[in-house]
Amino acid sequence: MSRFNLILRRGAVAIAATALAFTLSGPVSAAEAVNLDQLLEQVAKGRVKDSQEAEARLQAFRNDRANQQNLLNQMRAEKTRQEQLSAQLETRFEQNDVQLIELEAQLNEALGDLKELFGVLQQAAGDGIGQMSTSITQAQYPDRLEWMTEFAAKMGQTNRMASLSEIERLWFELQREMTATGKVVSFPTTVVNSDGEEVQQNVVRVGAFNLVSDGKYLEYVPETGRVVELQRQPKSRFTNRIPDLESATAGVHPLGLDPTRGQLLGLLVESPSLGERIAQGKEVGYVIIVLGIIGVLIALWRLVVLSGTSAKVRNQIKNPNQPGDNPLGRVFKVYQDNKGEDVEALELRLGEAILRETPKFNAWLPMLKIISVVAPLLGLLGTVTGMIVTFQAITLFGAGDPKLMAGGISQALVTTVLGLVVAIPTVFLHTLVSSRARRLTQILQEEAAGILAEQAETQQAH
Repeated sequence: MSRFNLILRRGAVAIAATALAFTLSGPVSAAEAVNLDQLLEQVAKGRVKDSQEAEARLQAFRNDRANQQNLLNQMRAEKTRQEQLSAQLETRFEQNDVQLIELEAQLNEALGDLKELFGVLQQAAGDGIGQMSTSITQAQYPDRLEWMTEFAAKMGQTNRMASLSEIERLWFELQREMTATGKVVSFPTTVVNSDGEEVQQNVVRVGAFNLVSDGKYLEYVPETGRVVELQRQPKSRFTNRIPDLESATAGVHPLGLDPTRGQLLGLLVESPSLGERIAQGKEVGYVIIVLGIIGVLIALWRLVVLSGTSAKVRNQIKNPNQPGDNPLGRVFKVYQDNKGEDVEALELRLGEAILRETPKFNAWLPMLKIISVVAPLLGLLGTVTGMIVTFQAITLFGAGDPKLMAGGISQALVTTVLGLVVAIPTVFLHTLVSSRARRLTQILQEEAAGILAEQAETQQAH
């Protein structure tokens, strides 16, 4: 029917097109009229053909009705058969379930104490796995965990029994672990060095505490099963004893051990060095250190200068009649040049000479004093800066993670320490240098007083 409708629509379109052509071009020719007749004839033939095809299809459906009924009957029969089979299987399942319960009871009765034995074996294997998986002896015996895991799984099944050889091997592995923890042995293994490269080398295992090789401490990583060289080694007082242990074959050799199996060693290598602690002070810390170095250099320079001057002054005291190129010699020279003057004039001359020498003794002492005062103030500045950083971290991320605040707190504490470390010795050095300068000034004043007294006695005698 749909095909017939399509043909009718096409015919209508053709007629409309012909009428439009006739309207635009005038009357159609005889050939065009014949074509329209042919079109009508084709439409008629198509209708007949579609009708015949539809009738044939309907007849085919009628003929296949019997076959479809047969198939439906077969499916219903199959459904009945499957339902009967399902009922039989359910009955068999219930019978097997009852029989299985009876057999399990017989198995438990037959096993008796063996069932408890298998439970103990499973527990012992599990405990051994937990102990050996984190032990450094695993680097020497890497194949035992796989067998023990399979053995523990086997003991967890009620239908599997352990053989005598398996029980003996479990005892052997446990005994070997206990024996190995009390020995110092050397064995070859693959080591991941600090550059990330895998190298084959001999490793010395000290009981269950440490692994050492090539003068360095190693660690065993249970997650990957690898022996890795520590990125940072402990101080030399711990590592300089390793070569003696590696080359020894017997005897007692001192070595730093970690009784916590790596925890203390990890904390030791993670602790910052002196340079890292200083770097935590950042710019303020570096400024304090520079000031401290300048202060120490100034103090040492002034101590050397004043010590040399003090030696010259002591020599000059022994030779008052031969003035030299030193502070006391220049004071004596003033006295010799002004012996004829009265006591008051000579006193003024000598006082003037001492005043000229005193600033040389106290040169750069104010700078030392300034450094001793500024250093703790800079430390306080670093403290305030570090606390500002800490409070900013708290504002942004909260106070839940202490690591976020560690940077600011480290800066605050380190700069305070640096300021005090610089200020305390600078104050001491300033006091020392100042006392040397005062001592020289006192010597000049004492000698000048002696000269004045001698001059006064001479004038009174005349």
